[in-house]
Amino acid sequence: MAGTRTRAAAVAALLQEECSNLLALYREKEDFPVDVAEVRLVPVAPPSSQLDTRDKLLHLHSALLQCHTLLERAITKEDEMLGGGEKGKYEKQREMVKNRLSHLIISTGELLKAADGSPILIPHSDDPEEPFSPSHSQPRSPTVLFKLKLWIYQIYKEVDHWTKAVIATLKELPAETDRKRKRIMPATRSARITRSMRR
Repeated sequence: MAGTRTRAAAVAALLQEECSNLLALYREKEDFPVDVAEVRLVPVAPPSSQLDTRDKLLHLHSALLQCHTLLERAITKEDEMLGGGEKGKYEKQREMVKNRLSHLIISTGELLKAADGSPILIPHSDDPEEPFSPSHSQPRSPTVLFKLKLWIYQIYKEVDHWTKAVIATLKELPAETDRKRKRIMPATRSARITRSMRR
């Protein structure tokens, strides 16, 4: 599991950097302020310290899957409503983030299997829809376009949020493994001492 965890951590670190670059490009492209309020679009509870390793990974894996679904919808909707012309730096960065997110989903899925868990989507009651009607009579009106752009930005922030959650959680996992080893080692030493005394 240690090798898989190392790979997952490396992928998450790259994704965090790529997300940061994507957010910067998007803010520059759409002239968005840095302090836009964050809204949680993925209704999965964060992996708290009370959860065991399997459940922490299950929450992270499920959140990443939902982030990927939202990201695909955002890309499709952005190209439909804002026009998908020649691909520039922003579009290439957007595709890079989507592909890296796919790799992180695979890595966390492998970790989940190693922890005796099944990669499944945690069900939730609220499916976050686009904050505008697709049948709007004026799909390119300023209000609709602003809502679309804000929704896309919030999705990028959501990917960034859950990527950071993966990094933080993976850092905790080795400590949990070390604690388990420390609990096992004294008992093993005691058994060896008892055996040597009997000889």
